[in-house]
Amino acid sequence: MIGNKIKNIRELKNLTQEYVAEKLDISQAAYSKIERETKISDEKLAQIADALEVKPEDILAFDSQKYFNNVGNVEGDFSGSIIVGIGIEELGMKKLYEDKILLLEELMKQKDKELEKYRLKYGEL
Repeated sequence: MIGNKIKNIRELKNLTQEYVAEKLDISQAAYSKIERETKISDEKLAQIADALEVKPEDILAFDSQKYFNNVGNVEGDFSGSIIVGIGIEELGMKKLYEDKILLLEELMKQKDKELEKYRLKYGEL
């Protein structure tokens, strides 16, 4: 199912539906529907691949079972088993969570700014 492959790739890249929908200039609900589809047009597949930073053929060839069986086995033969756009360097758990860590760091900076505004307005806690 093509929608399931798209969802798996999005999750492997630690991207939210909202983020991908924004890149596609559609609503989150419309994007959610794409992830439930069994067929999509070549044009839409190309747009989604671009948003996920992979090739359309990588989405079509993605096999989550082969991918997950090879996680951590960075010296193994990966031909046909993972998305080239994800790459071997992203196989480790650290890489899978780097984007999430960056997002959390940005959120912490934003909260620090909000806290500073609060302190200026109301004084120390």
